[in-house]
Amino acid sequence: MNESLNDLGRELNNNILRSDPMLSDLEKNIIRLAGSTVRYPKGHIIFAAGDISDRVYLIESGWVKIYRLSADGRRVTVGSIRSPGEMMGLAETLLGMERTCYAGALEPVTLVVMTKNKFEELMVQHPFLAIKVAKLLGARMREAEAIIQEMVCWQAPGRLALMLMKMGERVGVRTKNGIKINLHLTHEEIASMVGTSRQTVTSLLNTFKQEKSITYEGKVIRIVNPDKLAKWLT
Repeated sequence: MNESLNDLGRELNNNILRSDPMLSDLEKNIIRLAGSTVRYPKGHIIFAAGDISDRVYLIESGWVKIYRLSADGRRVTVGSIRSPGEMMGLAETLLGMERTCYAGALEPVTLVVMTKNKFEELMVQHPFLAIKVAKLLGARMREAEAIIQEMVCWQAPGRLALMLMKMGERVGVRTKNGIKINLHLTHEEIASMVGTSRQTVTSLLNTFKQEKSITYEGKVIRIVNPDKLAKWLT
């Protein structure tokens, strides 16, 4: 295994000019070789606020939401939902802090788990991996700043329209009937992502449906008129 890691590391460091903050297949392979694979069912809490931050995760399949609990017990999604190919649990683990958020599986997930010590060893052995992690954390900081701006500058209809458009880009599947958002979220989960109530989300989805910018049945949402939906952002 060590020889395999070293071979991958040499190839990785030869690729120093990559500027994409997302992990390449090569970088994911290095992490796979150094970690262990675990699987969790839908609804499983992968880590919780107050936990010791002693490991990082690479999502192989499935989607994970990162959230906090409000004073009244509501789940408030912070940052984006984490998707296959992404890492999570990085910042607090590298800082050696307790977890401040929860990570919950939105569907069955497969993860590669690596201890903090092993991850730090990898970054020392393969400096480009450390650079990639820094870029990833920088990108997430920019993303968090954008979310704060959205919360301040836009009302709930604009925030919901933007969230649907982003999800359409990330997990959307183009069909003859529009862009199907291939992640089945409850109205409560959507509300936690856009900072409003479940009742408001239900009302707004009905409004979007009536104006024929989306269709939805149950948890399946399709964007049928992106231009009309985008008008809520102006």
